[in-house]
Amino acid sequence: MPQRFYPAVLERGDKGAVGLWFPDFPGCVVAALTQEEAMARAADALGEAMRGCAEREERLPEPTPLQAIATPPGCDVIGIVAVGATPPDPSERVNVYLPKSLIERVDRLAADLGMNRSSFFGMAASDLLRRHAGRYGTFGPVRK
Repeated sequence: MPQRFYPAVLERGDKGAVGLWFPDFPGCVVAALTQEEAMARAADALGEAMRGCAEREERLPEPTPLQAIATPPGCDVIGIVAVGATPPDPSERVNVYLPKSLIERVDRLAADLGMNRSSFFGMAASDLLRRHAGRYGTFGPVRK
């Protein structure tokens, strides 16, 4: 899935601190000692906000046009920047039939690894796809 870019307001705070916030994701803020540090953390914060939308099954907001951004009174704006992050890949429910004993073994191992059944199967499938990508190409065997 391609990156999405959202505007972020970079502002000076008290005692030289720097803050960065996203008009489209209320509550998604970064605090840092320097502008560079705030910018370095911005994409991770945006990614977390996007994952939060996905977990709540909410659509991602459309990015606010730069000219429509309103800053609160007294905000000491350094600048408005575009920050990119890749939205999470949506999940889809699938039904599979497997031997009960295999499912029980998977559940025990998944629990030992601190994950659930879905995460385990996703990790196992991703690992096999990655291991066989060189032989079959990224998306499986080439059909002639």
